Amino acid sequence: MGLTRNSLITIVSVVGARPQFVKAAVVTSAIRQWNAADRKPRINEIIVHTGQHYDKNMSAVFFDDLKLGEPDYLLGISGVGHAAMTGRMLEQIEPLLLEHGPDYLLVYGDTNSTLAGALAAAKIHVPVAHVEAGLRSFNRRMPEEINRVLTDHVAALLLCPSETARANLAREGITDGVQLVGDVMLDASLLFRDAARASSDALARLGLTDGPFVLATCHRAENTDDPQALREIVTGLSAIAQRMPV
Repeated sequence: MGLTRNSLITIVSVVGARPQFVKAAVVTSAIRQWNAADRKPRINEIIVHTGQHYDKNMSAVFFDDLKLGEPDYLLGISGVGHAAMTGRMLEQIEPLLLEHGPDYLLVYGDTNSTLAGALAAAKIHVPVAHVEAGLRSFNRRMPEEINRVLTDHVAALLLCPSETARANLAREGITDGVQLVGDVMLDASLLFRDAARASSDALARLGLTDGPFVLATCHRAENTDDPQALREIVTGLSAIAQRMPV
């Protein structure tokens, strides 16, 4: 293509879990639009799917519906504990980074895939860019909290969704490379809402009208593995259900 190193930026994007596919679709769409407009520098994105979420409804459907296309690499790492999963991801991501020599390693959110990508890159001095940097639950019992904190502390470019996130980083002494860029999930809603309105039959399938309803998910171990906590959640949802569909 006749491009020099200075006119081409290579980014390795590491994803592995359902929310990351949605976020990556937004960024990948922006990259494709940038390149299509023949702007400089051009961006070469290499997508690595660790396999953390792997079945059709948790993975393939998102790559298809969000027009991500096939990942460049599918590592197939899933179904093991946190340590084994993170370790196997590290082992497989590092040689990919050594092969491609990217300018940045891009990660999203707070999963084991996020941490593995960030650690693999940091150890061989590839700058890490972290989308959704600075988010905190302040609950260190959550694996996700450990992942997001550690990723932020090795990242070179911290892409914050809010002023609160930027303030969280400042309290931890992180001020270099911090950028306030907005919420990528809001971007996803704006980017895909028209397609969803045109093609989704979710309301009809669930017997819902255009009136108010509540969408609830309950999947964290702190909620589902504690009988008392789960009982309180179901009781609360049952009370709401007296007023509107849940």
